[in-house]
Amino acid sequence: MHINALKSLVMDAVDELKGQDVVTLDVSRLTSVTDLMLVVSGTSSRHVAALADNVVEKAKQQGIKPLGVEGRTGSEWVLVDLGDLVVHLMQVETRQTYDLERLWSDFPSDIHEVRHGEQA
Repeated sequence: MHINALKSLVMDAVDELKGQDVVTLDVSRLTSVTDLMLVVSGTSSRHVAALADNVVEKAKQQGIKPLGVEGRTGSEWVLVDLGDLVVHLMQVETRQTYDLERLWSDFPSDIHEVRHGEQA
């Protein structure tokens, strides 16, 4: 699946369950592990777990098997690895603590960050 279609699928899955403060990070020039990261906030551990489950389910419906899902136990931070796209679903406090947007922007390159609803 093309990266834009994959991103759209994930965005729809997250929007469906009211994921908050969605940010896309283009890390393709910073790492060979993935091209895009989506960072999404959930309001509680149940919300984060539900968001992750919905992303996984929608991906599987399109024939995409996640390479891995980590963090479901406590659901403060669940990572869904879809290959070219990695989704970080986090409780607000956890997201503030780890501040992935700042972490990736500290790399010596022009990271491209787009908040949901803004134009690239």
